[in-house]
Amino acid sequence: MNTHAPASSIRGAARIGAVARPGAEAVEVKGWLKAHKWLLLRRFSQLSILLLFLIGPWFGLWLVKGNLSSSLTLGVLPLTDPFVLLQSIAAGHPPYREAVLGGGIVLAFYLLLGGRLFCSWVCPINIVTDAAAWLRRRLGIKGGKTPHADTRYWLLGFTLVASFATGGIAWEWVNPVSMLHRGLIFGFGLSWGIVIGVFLYDLLLASRGWCGHVCPMGAFYGLVGKTALLRVTADKRSTCNDCMDCFAVCPEPQVIRPALKAVGQSHPVILDKDCTSCGRCIDVCSKDVFRLTTRFDRSES
Repeated sequence: MNTHAPASSIRGAARIGAVARPGAEAVEVKGWLKAHKWLLLRRFSQLSILLLFLIGPWFGLWLVKGNLSSSLTLGVLPLTDPFVLLQSIAAGHPPYREAVLGGGIVLAFYLLLGGRLFCSWVCPINIVTDAAAWLRRRLGIKGGKTPHADTRYWLLGFTLVASFATGGIAWEWVNPVSMLHRGLIFGFGLSWGIVIGVFLYDLLLASRGWCGHVCPMGAFYGLVGKTALLRVTADKRSTCNDCMDCFAVCPEPQVIRPALKAVGQSHPVILDKDCTSCGRCIDVCSKDVFRLTTRFDRSES
């Protein structure tokens, strides 16, 4: 009886284990801190922004009033989610001058730097869906029913039609971002039910289902940042060892292959509008294949 498994089986098992814990090799090569640099920066950004909104109702220190849909900072700077502004216009409500100014500021920022930055650097629901993805990998949960990639765009259109038909900002009725804010301020209730529902959906039913296939806000910001300046490049793709860790952690893994494997393009820059510029591919790559740059940097090492 042969007690020795074939080398190919051993390599296959090792690869499965590596993908279940992506970034393990990067930690060994680069150290834990460098292998989690972009993740830690994103969490700092997300939690800091969330705290700015919460210290008012929690501690009476009103640096920022409102929420991510509409806010006023230090009583001077208005910021408005352009997706909310668009729904308001569709609902037949002429926006206030401050709302238009705030929406213009936010829109200009994401047009320049990338719309999906909202999803990975600002949106607190990203913490929830990242936690679901991490736990899904650790538990080895496979399969599920993932919606079509265009579902979020259909929902984007539906929210505008619903706003027009009802005269209200339709997405705010179920928006998990707003629900998370309300839950943290007012305590447990329906708001937390929606947030938990998003977590369970990504954990049990569809890998990266919410942010990658359902959320119309992500669809909107993807369209906004289609020609944005900030991009990730795989300029050292010749050193790739096909460990698949970048695909395992990427919230939009379909954006990697064209740049990494030169499929449909010759340059190494990820230009897909769905890339969130989260930097996790940079973190988990032990070969330092990826880095953050601009869309005009087509150099390759």
